[in-house]
Amino acid sequence: MTTRRSKTAPAGLSREGIVDVAIRVADADGTAAVSMRRIAQELGVDPMSLYRHVGAKDGLLDLMTDAVIARIERVEPGATWMETAREQMLAARRTVLRHPWTAEVLKARPVPTPAALRYVDTVLGILRGGGLSPALAHHALHALGSRLLGFSQDLYDDGGDTDPAAARAQAAALAPHMPWVAEMVLEASHGGALGGCDDDVEFAFSLDLVLEGLERHRVLALAAEAAPGA
Repeated sequence: MTTRRSKTAPAGLSREGIVDVAIRVADADGTAAVSMRRIAQELGVDPMSLYRHVGAKDGLLDLMTDAVIARIERVEPGATWMETAREQMLAARRTVLRHPWTAEVLKARPVPTPAALRYVDTVLGILRGGGLSPALAHHALHALGSRLLGFSQDLYDDGGDTDPAAARAQAAALAPHMPWVAEMVLEASHGGALGGCDDDVEFAFSLDLVLEGLERHRVLALAAEAAPGA
């Protein structure tokens, strides 16, 4: 005789399984599509059975974000602390790009999730191991900001594609009133437009800029300590 299982307490339902399905839904359709009803439908269970495992949607989003951050590869030490830090943040970027909704969830969270804190601890270990003082490592976290986790909080969303002819027309219209912006549109922007920037190029450029500045401060601090009378 077989026993019919209640849909409110299905066997084998777990937090990890729910989170994995929710991540797949968010990857495909964004976080707006993540609902208890949708996840339950994907799993073939009653929506109420999910709450005991993951709480409400905000709690589920936190668990999803933690799961993604936990997937970030921890890189092997490079020749210098800068190389290691750079590769670690590029590894984070590769993970975030596979789950692009993660950046928006992280931006909306006032405090870091547990996995985010563990990842920050990994980065701090790289910085401290490279000779940065606790104070300079603290400054580094602020200077790097969201780049620690592989994304940039840009002033504007400039990742779209723009037709070159439209870009030239845009620059011509701007030139009489905003000559420096017009110049940038034609000479400096990727694809010659306000938009269409290569986010990976800009991410790596800004990351290198910050890391090089931190190394300069590290060297200056060592020189100051070694100076007579220091």
